[in-house]
Amino acid sequence: MNAQARNTAFVLLLIGLLAAWGCSSSPAPSVKPKLPVVSSPAQEAAKPQDKSAAAEVPPPQAKTEIPAREKELLPEPDDAAVDDKSASPEKSDLSSMMEEALNDCQEAEALRQKGDFEGALALLDNAYSLLVEMDIPADSPLLQEKNDLRLMIAKRIQTIHASRVALPKENHKTIPLVENKYVLQEINSFRTRERLTFEQAYERSGLYREMIVQEFRQAGIPEELSWLPMIESSFKVRALSRARALGLWQFISSRASLYDLKQDRYIDERMDALKETRAAARYLSDLHALFGDWTTALAGYNCGEFRVQRVISAQNIDYLDNFWDLFAQLPYETARFVPRFIAVLLIINNPEKFGFVLPTPYPALKYETVKVNHAAKLSALSTSLGLDASELAFLNPELRHDATPDYEYEMKVPVGYADRAGLAIASLPKWVPPEATYFIHYVRSGENLGMIARRYRTSVTAIVRLNGLRSSRFIKPGWRLKIPGRSVSPSTGRVVVASKPPTRTAAQPAPSLEGIPSGNTYTVIEGDTSYGIARRFGLPLEDFLALNNLTVDSVLMPGRVVIVKK
Repeated sequence: MNAQARNTAFVLLLIGLLAAWGCSSSPAPSVKPKLPVVSSPAQEAAKPQDKSAAAEVPPPQAKTEIPAREKELLPEPDDAAVDDKSASPEKSDLSSMMEEALNDCQEAEALRQKGDFEGALALLDNAYSLLVEMDIPADSPLLQEKNDLRLMIAKRIQTIHASRVALPKENHKTIPLVENKYVLQEINSFRTRERLTFEQAYERSGLYREMIVQEFRQAGIPEELSWLPMIESSFKVRALSRARALGLWQFISSRASLYDLKQDRYIDERMDALKETRAAARYLSDLHALFGDWTTALAGYNCGEFRVQRVISAQNIDYLDNFWDLFAQLPYETARFVPRFIAVLLIINNPEKFGFVLPTPYPALKYETVKVNHAAKLSALSTSLGLDASELAFLNPELRHDATPDYEYEMKVPVGYADRAGLAIASLPKWVPPEATYFIHYVRSGENLGMIARRYRTSVTAIVRLNGLRSSRFIKPGWRLKIPGRSVSPSTGRVVVASKPPTRTAAQPAPSLEGIPSGNTYTVIEGDTSYGIARRFGLPLEDFLALNNLTVDSVLMPGRVVIVKK
C-alpha cells in the first residue's frame, strides 16, 4: 500500500468515527477501503452504527481540528500499526534509508582501502538493497539522489571486482602482462634501435627508484608503476618534451599547479624528483579511482583523463571498459604507451628471455638537507665548500638558474656538508635572477627556424638552445617558441621590452645630419642592432633611440647613418 492510499484510508476512518460519534447520521460508506490494521478501540468504534456504542470512544479532537491538511496526516502509533512489509516508507523513512545507504557506502570505501574487499562488497550490496526497497514518487527530490547513489554504488562494486582481479595477493601484479603483437613490437624496438637508451635509463633508475618505491608503498600504489619513468623520461629529472612536460614524471605546467608543485622564477618543482614523485602518486591514485583499473589509468596518465573518458562514452557501454577495447580508438602515442610499459616490465622481469644483459644500476642518491634563506649561485657555494661545481646543481635540479631563492628553501648537499653549507652561503654575495629575455612566437604554416631567426634578428642556434629542440630542421605549425628578444639598458639596468616582433614597417624620418661631425655618426652594417650600437658607443639605449627617431621595433637597414654622440 502506498502513502497516498494509507492517508486516504485514514481520512475515511475519521469520517466513520465522526459519523459514529454523532456528527453525522448517515451510514458508513458502502465502499470499504483497504484500511491499515488499527488498534482495538478504533475497531470497536468503526463497526457499530448506533450512538450508544460510539459514545464509548473518546472523540479524536486533535485530528479534526485541521481538516485542510488531511492529506498530510499520518496515523499515530496509538491509532494504527502499519505493516512494514505491505506499506511503502513515508518521506522521513525514505530519508533515513537514504542516509543508511550512504553510510554503508562510506564504510565500504574505508574497508576497500584497507584491502577488505569482501566486507566492502557486503556493505555495498546492503546499500543497493536499501535503494531497491525505496519506492520514491517521480516528483520527489529524493529520486535524483537515489539515482546518483545507485550509480556510485555500481561504480564502486566494479572497481572492487577489477582490483580483486588485478591485485592477486600472491604477487600484487596490477597489469596483465600480455604478450600480444603490440607488446612484442615494443620489445623488439627496445632490443634493437632503442637498446642503448633502454640500458642507460635502467642504469639511471638506481638513483631514484628506491625513493619511488618507498613513496608508492606509502601511497598504496603498486610497485610496478615505479618503472614508468623508463618510458616517460628515461629517468632524467630535467627531461623536457615537445609538449612542455618536464621531469621524471613529465608533468605539464597546469597539472603541476593542480598537484601543488611550485613554479616561480627561482624553482620548478617538476624537476624535484621527490616532490614530483609524490604528485605522480596522487595523480595515479585519482586516475585509478576514476577508471577502476590500472591499465586504463595509464592511458589517462599519458593523454589525459578527459580524452579517455570521451572514448569510453563513445562506446555506449555501461560496464567497466577494458583497455584493449579502447586501444584502437586512442591517439597513437597513447595507444603505444601502455604496450611499451608492459614491454618494459616483461624485459626487466626476465631479461635473458628477451636477449638482455642489464647493467648494474647506479647507487641511490644520498644527501642531507639544510634550510637556507639567501639567494646565491651554487657555483660560488661549491667553490666555498671545496666541491665540484656540478655536484650541488646535480642534487638540486629544481633550481632553474642553479641558484638558491631569496626565501626559505631546503637545499640538498652531500652527506656531512649540511652545517658547513649553512654557514658558507650566508657570506656569499646576493644573486639577482635575470629577467625573462625572449619573445613568444607561434609557428605558422610554411615557416622554418631560419626564417624566424632572421625576422627576430637572432640565430637558429639560440632558438634551438632556448627551447630545448632536438632538431633545427623540424618544427610544426602551432608550436610555441621562445625567441631571444629583450634588451637591458646599460645605464639604468631596466629591461626594454619589445611589445611585438620587429617588423619592416615604415620608419620614422631620419634626423638631419647637417652640422653633425662625422666622428659623431656611424654607418650601419649587416647584423647591427640598436642595442649593439648603443652599447658600443657607451650610450643608454633610450638616448640612442631618441637621437635617431627610432623605436625598439625599428629595423636598422645596412648603409643607414645614425648619430652616436650628442
